[in-house]
Amino acid sequence: MKVLRIVANIQAPDIAKAKRFYQDILGLDVIMDHGWITTFGAACSMNVQLSIASEGGSGTEVPDLSIEVDNLDAAFQAMSDSGFPIEYGPADEPWGVRRFYVRDPFGKLVNILVHKN
Repeated sequence: MKVLRIVANIQAPDIAKAKRFYQDILGLDVIMDHGWITTFGAACSMNVQLSIASEGGSGTEVPDLSIEVDNLDAAFQAMSDSGFPIEYGPADEPWGVRRFYVRDPFGKLVNILVHKN
């Protein structure tokens, strides 16, 4: 047996609010929409990872999701301009990432990051 996919599920009373954060700002596509569940994704292959943590690093809270982007400054500016609350960073971390934390429309703490190498 091998794992084929891992999907993060976020409970939300108003799924439409996800569009602004995950589609409009982060650029994910709607790949499934049944009305009661909408799945955002990308048409490229990605590594499957599941992290278990006792803290978020640098003394921060453990984020609910981590999303790696290709341009952290653009993501930070878009989130800031859209009024989503930035909770940490941007910060250059000693383990080789630059990141910031932001709350999505449902209160989930999202770690937006880029690897510096």
